[in-house]
Amino acid sequence: MTLRYIAMPDMDAERLRQGGRDAYGNLPEKHISDGMGVPCRHCLRNVEQGRAYLILAYRPFSSVQPYAETGPIFMHAEACRAPDESLLPPILTSSKDYLLRGYDANERIVYGTGGVVPADMLEQRAEELLARSAVSSVHVRSAKNNCYQCRIEAA
Repeated sequence: MTLRYIAMPDMDAERLRQGGRDAYGNLPEKHISDGMGVPCRHCLRNVEQGRAYLILAYRPFSSVQPYAETGPIFMHAEACRAPDESLLPPILTSSKDYLLRGYDANERIVYGTGGVVPADMLEQRAEELLARSAVSSVHVRSAKNNCYQCRIEAA
């Protein structure tokens, strides 16, 4: 199975950089990166030391419903390029483990799919989840802070 790693859409990133409001109706906060643990959800790379980044509330779902979690994320304050969806993003190699959770076509959690997975097993577990007929996508989150990283789908 070929996996696709899907970042925050370009349109969402640009809207937020241009002063758009986050999922809670707030303006993103602007900070300067110390180079440690500031993963951009648009390019799926860490924000380099000395570069500006935004902190904002993000809901990576197409509609507001009971399973549409919202949480804090980071992204470059200036334009950055969306990643090649066919390559494992750098932010998914920077921790020792991640939380993976399967969602159905209606963006609802498929119960029994959630769990913390070692980084070196991330792709294997995503493939296992996506092989299930009920699972349309897999969300990757921080195992420590539950922050959304990206979505994985079968190509």
